[in-house]
Amino acid sequence: MRRRRGLAAAAVVAALLTGCSAAAAPGPSATASAVAGDPVERETPSGAPLVGSDGSVRPADPSASADGGSDGGSDGGSGDDEDQGDGDDEEQDQDEDRDKEDEVRRMEAPTTFPSWMTRPTPESGLCPRPTVRVRDAEELQAALDDAGPGTSILLEPGTYDGEFVVRASGTADRPAALCGPADAVLDGDGWRAGYVLHLDGAQHWVLQGFTVRNGQKGLMADGTVGTTISGLTVYGTGDEAIHLRKHSTDNRVVDNVISDTGHRRGKFGEGVYIGTATSNWERITAGEPDRSDRNEVARNAVYATTSEAIDVKEGTSDGLVQANQLDGSGLTDADSWVDVKGNDWVVRDNVGRTSPLDGFQTHDVAEGWGTRNLFTGNRGTLDAAEGHLVALRPVNENVVLCDNRLEGGGRSAGLSNAPCS
Repeated sequence: MRRRRGLAAAAVVAALLTGCSAAAAPGPSATASAVAGDPVERETPSGAPLVGSDGSVRPADPSASADGGSDGGSDGGSGDDEDQGDGDDEEQDQDEDRDKEDEVRRMEAPTTFPSWMTRPTPESGLCPRPTVRVRDAEELQAALDDAGPGTSILLEPGTYDGEFVVRASGTADRPAALCGPADAVLDGDGWRAGYVLHLDGAQHWVLQGFTVRNGQKGLMADGTVGTTISGLTVYGTGDEAIHLRKHSTDNRVVDNVISDTGHRRGKFGEGVYIGTATSNWERITAGEPDRSDRNEVARNAVYATTSEAIDVKEGTSDGLVQANQLDGSGLTDADSWVDVKGNDWVVRDNVGRTSPLDGFQTHDVAEGWGTRNLFTGNRGTLDAAEGHLVALRPVNENVVLCDNRLEGGGRSAGLSNAPCS
């Protein structure tokens, strides 16, 4: 399995600005250190304003904020400063969830793939010759329980109903694998609760080719290291589609097709979600930043999400967001395709279409985070007259290179709210 070496944004900036080549070295092992967070806002009943711990008030409706969240580091309307999508046991949301579940519980097929996108081509050679073949849900869970280094599980075509947990691990030299065609479908129990596929401390896996649908979350990875998630079709989720958290490091989320998120709560409907919000560090990572570092999110096609296509949380560092196709025409609870609140991420060569405000944003919702990120080679079309392709909110030490390109056909305020380099 090919492994990606972590790149610090500062090194890449130096290389691109001076013409020198910067050597990329593997990042150190993840360590947790306490970082003070901004006051966490609390959510009042539906329709009421959001009241901060300092007594400040802002509208509950993201569309009511004319500045797109540029004040004080809000993420521009996704609402994840209050919960950030990690709240699996939100009793205050149950009545609203139940109403929505009564309307529609499941999806049998994703919405139409955008005509302007190209379907990703997964890497070849990731899945070794199968050591075990499974044909139903019981066989699948048993194979996952018995897996170890070198295990290769092949999903035969069909529907696998249930929620599946992976706790066994492979090794860096002999990863375990779960592979199958797109018509091998892992189908959860509906949008209200549960993870369709949960990597619970499992490390060094290859997941490729199959479909994941109809869970509160599609694929959740907790404490996962050195895993490749490739060529999956993930859709029809109550919240986000793919989530790496709880110090998940050195993983690759590549060549997937992700859509139709946020059926339970629109503000939690991200496509790919890296890390944990500061408001949930106490519950998820014992009060420490979630150091889900050096993860790669590349060449995915993400559309029909209600919140950001890719959301990078405070506490994460040294990751790569590269060459993704991002369609924001379904955004209802966010105002950008990508939101970066971590440090030293490289965001390059992505392309997007349609956004309520911006293409790419940064925010510093926790002290010391949301800085030294690099944006290069990205392009896209916007729709809002006040929007920017790259909006640094605030600028901090983030860098926008002049090779980013705002394409014609839409309205916008310009390439960036900060001078490009």
